[in-house]
Amino acid sequence: MIDTVTIVGRVATEPTPGRTTAGVPVTNFRLASTHRRFDPASGTWVDAGTNWFSIAAFRQLAEHARASLRVGDSVIVTGRLRVRPWESNGKQGTSVDIDADTIGHDLRWGTTAYRPSARPSSGEGGESADPSAADDGDRDAWDQPAQTEAA
Repeated sequence: MIDTVTIVGRVATEPTPGRTTAGVPVTNFRLASTHRRFDPASGTWVDAGTNWFSIAAFRQLAEHARASLRVGDSVIVTGRLRVRPWESNGKQGTSVDIDADTIGHDLRWGTTAYRPSARPSSGEGGESADPSAADDGDRDAWDQPAQTEAA
């Protein structure tokens, strides 16, 4: 059974690039998600505990995560949840891992400058590297650049 979850939290460790045994790019980092609740007695918001997740991003998402994420960034991660026991040096515990499908900055707490990755040239993928070269009849209205008047 595969459980898909969405977690909001902060990048707690520097994203670390690597490769799987099959040579697939992977970026790993820890995510801290702290639940906050309002305490009516004090009239303030208080932390109600932190959950820790090990995040793994693969392939192109791994490259983008490594280039985009920094410790302390507020992010939203959606992916497949894996809970597994571990044992090391006589200690036992449980690891909560997420194989990320998507990762993005949480825009409630800041802004980001989005830069789409380069598309393959027309000879590589059948699609032009220049999106403006597409026939306008094949594009949605929201995909059109805004028209501005010259000053």
